[in-house]
Amino acid sequence: MIEAGLLLPGAHRAAALADDRAVARAILRVEDAWVTAQSRTGLVPAAAAEAAHAAVDRVPLDEASLTELAVASEGGGNPVIPLLAAYRRVVEEEHGRPLGAVHAGLTSQDVMDTTLALVVEDVRGTVLDGLDRTGDALAGLAVRHRDTVMVGRTLTQHALPVSFGLKAASWLAGVDDAADDVAARAHLPVSFGGAAGTLAATVARCTHPGDSGQRAWQRVRELLGHWAEELGLELPDGVWHTNRVPVLRAAGSLAETTAALSRMANDVLTMSRPEVGELREPAAEGRGVSSAMPQKQNPVLSVLLKRTGIAAPALLAQVVAGASAADDERPDGGWHAEWPALRELAVLTAAASSHAAELAEGLTVGEERMTRNLADAGTGVMAERLNTALAPVLGERDGRSAKQRIQAAVRAEPQDPDALAAALAAEVRTGEDVELPEGVAASELTGWIRGLLDPRGYLGAAPQLCERAAARHDERKRR
Repeated sequence: MIEAGLLLPGAHRAAALADDRAVARAILRVEDAWVTAQSRTGLVPAAAAEAAHAAVDRVPLDEASLTELAVASEGGGNPVIPLLAAYRRVVEEEHGRPLGAVHAGLTSQDVMDTTLALVVEDVRGTVLDGLDRTGDALAGLAVRHRDTVMVGRTLTQHALPVSFGLKAASWLAGVDDAADDVAARAHLPVSFGGAAGTLAATVARCTHPGDSGQRAWQRVRELLGHWAEELGLELPDGVWHTNRVPVLRAAGSLAETTAALSRMANDVLTMSRPEVGELREPAAEGRGVSSAMPQKQNPVLSVLLKRTGIAAPALLAQVVAGASAADDERPDGGWHAEWPALRELAVLTAAASSHAAELAEGLTVGEERMTRNLADAGTGVMAERLNTALAPVLGERDGRSAKQRIQAAVRAEPQDPDALAAALAAEVRTGEDVELPEGVAASELTGWIRGLLDPRGYLGAAPQLCERAAARHDERKRR
């Protein structure tokens, strides 16, 4: 159950999108739209539909009423039944008599699945807004820092020089991919089928004397189309009571988003460690404080993003387990198990998109610290470049390959590039019939090798990759 969030810090940013009140209001929207759709199809007088619409805002959804509704939901295993009873009472007051069109032909699962479709749609918009903001900020970082050199790390160890812009571009690629997936997959269609998935009651309601089966079916499709249009949802081709692939797609896209955002947070957490000091989260009043250590400024936005990334797989697994348990014409428990997991996953993803946007927009980049850390990493980060350039010159001698001799020289001079350049130049000169690289004179050998140790000259295509990531982001936004 999503509350303000004592155990889910930050969830308040999106909890109202899917809390109990939001779910109850979505149920009422579904029922109201169904009556309106019947009116548009000619099955219900317009005045009756107006009464059903006016009744929506009169159903009490205060805290006490929601608590009573939650308790009453146990009786039928879902909240539709008790909320529908309350709605029917208010409709009767508005209409002056009972209105049989309310819920006519529907079953609880039709309403609950369509309710979740509305909730997911609201969450989808919020997630996409947050991802767009995050992507815009990351695209700016990628371009501004395309040439900002820092030490790259693989398997937690120093590797080669990279640019911070390339790191931001990598984050951006994940965010844009997630946004595309959410836009394409994080939505559910209306759900229909009736008691056993045959639409029997709805067909009977839409059949006129003398109608053929095809004519009645055309009226059913018209009714369903009006219902979907009223709710702003898609109309599927068939019944999905036990085909839970639509739910899996939506949940999967949300989980993918949390993974992409958590990956960014993991890098920020590492790079904002005091001993690394390459990044700093944006500060805000009261954020990052410690209850015991007043000097601390904890990277809370990244902590919460990582929390969400850790929690999401289990929530997705529960949705998958529920889908896998579907059987017969209506699931017996699997469908029910999806609700809380999908809701919590949706809320956490929406909150995470907001956290990520704030993080990316306010991230402070410590360029001087990046330069210092790269220098402290020593000459070893340039060993690959040395090997590529010098192996043809050094060749194999005394049973040792060029690579082995370069490695030995780097180990002997791990911090002093001038000393390493001199040592390698001396190693080259000891060889017989050495052919220096074209354009390099013997007197320039040491200086040439020293140039190979400048990390700014070994960024490969990093600048171009940064520009491409930013351009792709702009192209995506124009679509």
